[in-house]
Amino acid sequence: MHQRSAIVAAAAVFTLALGGAATAQVVDHDTVRCEAVPKEEMKPQMELQRKLSDEGWKVRQVKNFNGCYEVYGFDASGRRVEAFFHPKTFAKVGEVKQP
Repeated sequence: MHQRSAIVAAAAVFTLALGGAATAQVVDHDTVRCEAVPKEEMKPQMELQRKLSDEGWKVRQVKNFNGCYEVYGFDASGRRVEAFFHPKTFAKVGEVKQP
């Protein structure tokens, strides 16, 4: 019985982790930061723009902000987005809540 409880608990944690990963973390624009990455390890901004476009985004602008790539545009569902991505991995590190 104890093993079953452990499995159920592990499954619950896994499910919560997946749900958290799918939801962008809402951040305050001025506090978002990415750790420093050597320039030669940063992927090009155009590569991020192509990746997002392939996912259905309409990217208006990509720029550097506090070590992150800041993206302005519309996501695949047409929602206006200001999002931040890690320049080495393209992992989404946060999103500013839009009105």
